Amino acid sequence: MRTPRLDALPPRDGPWLEIDLGAQRLTLWRGREVVLSHAISSGIAGNGQQEGSGQTPLGWHYVRAAIGADRPRGTVFRGRRPTGEIFDPEQAVPGRDYILTRILWLCGLEPGYNRGGDVDSQRRYIYLHGTPPDQPMGVAASHGCIRLRDDDLLALFAATPPGTPVWLHD
Repeated sequence: MRTPRLDALPPRDGPWLEIDLGAQRLTLWRGREVVLSHAISSGIAGNGQQEGSGQTPLGWHYVRAAIGADRPRGTVFRGRRPTGEIFDPEQAVPGRDYILTRILWLCGLEPGYNRGGDVDSQRRYIYLHGTPPDQPMGVAASHGCIRLRDDDLLALFAATPPGTPVWLHD
């Protein structure tokens, strides 16, 4: 994996993600061509960098780790590790913030803005991850992460290896 350089973003070739928090939409680009686009759900507390805020961070990031490739759809994760559970809506705990199916863990690229200190996206555990099917898309509802439907996440996971640049903006 190669860490992207800020002065080379967005890349002319290769995949990169644009996450428009105002529109609640994720777009996968390959250079200047749109590959796919999906509704998302970001932080209900809005956008912001501060640790503990529950907000979704802005700026350039990259996929630091892709977790869960060998796991079945609906795998429940805690602390980036599978719990052994497969999500079952009939057994779901109300109010639990489920992290399902796959995790794309983000790392900030902008020192002092989304990298380092109390604004570090990686240390804030900001992910793109699956969510139960009853959770809304297209509206902010998460605890700061980017939630996606399982089918959307699986397609994205296959196309965005570690090192893929990610631009979050409003």
